[in-house]
Amino acid sequence: MTVHFIGAGPGAADLITLRGLRILAASKVCLYAGSLVPRELLAECPPDARLVDTAQLTLDRITEELVRAHEEGHDVARLHSGDPSVFSAVAEQMRRLDAAGIPYEVVPGVPAFAAAAAALKRELTVPTVGQTVILTRVAQQATPMPEGEDLATLGRSGALIVLHLAARYVDRVVAELTPHYGADCPAAVVAMASRPDELVLRGTLADIADQVKAAGVVRTAVIMVGRTLGAEQFRDSHLYSAERVHRHATDCAASS
Repeated sequence: MTVHFIGAGPGAADLITLRGLRILAASKVCLYAGSLVPRELLAECPPDARLVDTAQLTLDRITEELVRAHEEGHDVARLHSGDPSVFSAVAEQMRRLDAAGIPYEVVPGVPAFAAAAAALKRELTVPTVGQTVILTRVAQQATPMPEGEDLATLGRSGALIVLHLAARYVDRVVAELTPHYGADCPAAVVAMASRPDELVLRGTLADIADQVKAAGVVRTAVIMVGRTLGAEQFRDSHLYSAERVHRHATDCAASS
C-alpha cells in the first residue's frame, strides 16, 4: 500500500490534478481536511471507501489511521487543501511514516496563491518591476517564525509578498510593511479563491485593512502586497522578443 499526499487545490473541485483524481478513485481509505476540501471530491472515492475527516484529529490519531490502513493493505488518499509543499503540515506526517516504514508519495496541487493570482488576473512576476515572490505568514497563535523571517526583515527586499493565514492580523501586516513599500503600494486580498463565494478586494496598503474588516474576512484568504499587482508600464518579456526568436531560428538553421 501507499499513502498518497494529494493537493486537492484551493477550493474548486475541478482544480485537482488528473493524477490526484485517479488515485482518489482507487483508494480504499481517504483522509481529508474537513471544510477545506470540497465535498464533491469525496464522491469520487470508491463506494466502500473509509472516509476520515481529520479536522478535529491530532497528529497521533491521523498517524493511527494511516498505520491502520497500512496494516489492512489499503492505499490511502490523504487530501490536503492547496498544494502539499506550502503550509500543509505534511512534513511531520511524512516523518512519522518514515519511522513506521510506511511508503508514501506526494501529488502536487494548485496552491492558494496561484488561484488568488488567477482571480486578480495578474502575473506575479513582471519584467523590470518584480521577479521575486515571497510566500510567508505571520506568527500569532501559531508556531513562531524562524529568526530573520519576520515581515519587517522580508519587507526590505521590496519583493511581492504573499501572506497565508494572516487575514485576522491585517492591521499588523500593514503596519510592518508600509515603512518598506509605502502606503500607496498596491495590495489585494482574495478570500475563498476559486470557490463560488470567492471575494476579491483590491486597494493599497493605505486602505486594504479597512476593506478586509468591512468585508468580515478572517480566514481562508491570501494577502498580496507588491508593485507587480499594479504594474501597467513595463517592457515585454524577452521570452517572445523578436531578437530571441531570430536567434533561435538562426541556431536551428546552423545545426541542421
